[in-house]
Amino acid sequence: MRLHTLHELDKTEGTVQLRKEHDSDTSSLVLVPRPSSTDPNDPLRWPIYKKNIAFLSVCAFTFLTNYGIGGLAPAFYILSLEFDKSMTETSDLLLWPILVLGVFNFFWVPIANYFGKRPVFVFCSGLLCVCFLWGALAGSFQSLLWSNIVAAFAGSSTEALGASIVNDLFFLHERGTKMGLYMNFISGGNTIGPLICGFIITGLSWRWHKWIAVILTAVNFVTVLLFVPETRYFRDENLNVAGSDSEAVISAPPSNEKVDQAGKEEAALGMPQVPKKSWMQELSLWSGVAPDTNLFKMFVRPLPMFVYPCVVYSFLGYAVSLVLTVAVNILNSFVLQAPPYSWSPMINGLINIPGLVGNLAGSFAGGWLVDVFCDWRTRRNHGIYEPENRLYLNILPLLITGAGCLVFGYGVEHALHWTSLFFGYGMVSFALTAVPTITMAYVSDCLLPVNADALMLVNGSKNIVAFGFLYGVVPWVEEVGYIDCFGTQAGIFVAVIALGMALLIPFGAKIRHKQAIWRIIL
Repeated sequence: MRLHTLHELDKTEGTVQLRKEHDSDTSSLVLVPRPSSTDPNDPLRWPIYKKNIAFLSVCAFTFLTNYGIGGLAPAFYILSLEFDKSMTETSDLLLWPILVLGVFNFFWVPIANYFGKRPVFVFCSGLLCVCFLWGALAGSFQSLLWSNIVAAFAGSSTEALGASIVNDLFFLHERGTKMGLYMNFISGGNTIGPLICGFIITGLSWRWHKWIAVILTAVNFVTVLLFVPETRYFRDENLNVAGSDSEAVISAPPSNEKVDQAGKEEAALGMPQVPKKSWMQELSLWSGVAPDTNLFKMFVRPLPMFVYPCVVYSFLGYAVSLVLTVAVNILNSFVLQAPPYSWSPMINGLINIPGLVGNLAGSFAGGWLVDVFCDWRTRRNHGIYEPENRLYLNILPLLITGAGCLVFGYGVEHALHWTSLFFGYGMVSFALTAVPTITMAYVSDCLLPVNADALMLVNGSKNIVAFGFLYGVVPWVEEVGYIDCFGTQAGIFVAVIALGMALLIPFGAKIRHKQAIWRIIL
């Protein structure tokens, strides 16, 4: 069983020429990865509308997973009374699905890498709809719990694969913005879902939350079936991944309208063209299996990648960001629907408005703002792009979310005005999109040829770690109080983000070039 190095798959090792300087003060954009000049079926050469429809369909799938499962949080207090369950037992409706969402990344990603992403997305989006139907009809707490768990099994297919299709469909200079949009859909399910659910519970019942999820996932299944072709593409690493050589790059105007046409510019050189697939051909669920490998290798291949520092930093940063947000999500109904606040579920759901604002601000900072910052740094570096440029703006969630934990903890402990809880939750939610958007794009930049495997480790591991924290968060709060609990979580969050920045910003490039010769890739 021959092992490969990252350098054999990507000669750039993450450092690429992203802008080509001219004699004047202007520069032109270099497309990385390089789109195929002979194959119109290369996803990088798809029309912009086709890319965006496919991407948004998968984003909607991700959103609806969290909408249907996490959106039920405002009903926890009512469900604990209806089914005569304790606060800890009721929180299992969210805790066990979080674990399943992480663990089964390790199942779906190798399957998708071997057989293709399309059949996985089609099957799982259909299964998700069936699970929400099961939940709407559940007659017992155990039935409702298992419907959420199986729904998480289906939805886990989008955790890493949804992020990996950003790299299938879009170029490096677009990656931060698109990853930010994707993270907004993931987190949006956990903020918009509870916001809407609060009104539904008050006006109808918690079951109607599930029925609405059934309708939406049925529509999403149709869009996935019809508008998400296979995005897996076996790219020539010498021509299409390595882009540091000036002869191996394509310059193009940075406008999105022209960028997808770049591969066609070389088609006129007389090279034989691959026939373009028809829409009916793209509907096929079979696109062949990955060459020169087997399914066993696909399951084993990601595991050694835990030694890459960028993977460890990304999954730990994502994990602590998720823990903070979900902890507030689990606990807020028990705080706001009990004395001294005594809010109804409808009013309780409004706490997700600052959560949504925090998510939007975080994805903006971690996506578009980071792309702009990286472009500025690239221009100053004579057109050479270094992935570590992304990490500078992690200072924003470090400061904002670290402070937000303290605001929320003190607000609850001392029964302060509800605005303190709202501001605290909004500040905490900032990290849930900012940190993974920045760090997962960084992982993709460093490990592009194996990005799906690396992102699987990030997404799967973060949920397992988050489950471990969150499984004990209710008894932890009951024992030490909100100030000590959220103060400790703030300290852990700041330590993880700050230590990663202190290590990778000054030494990340050296680490990348060292790890590129490690022979660990199957």
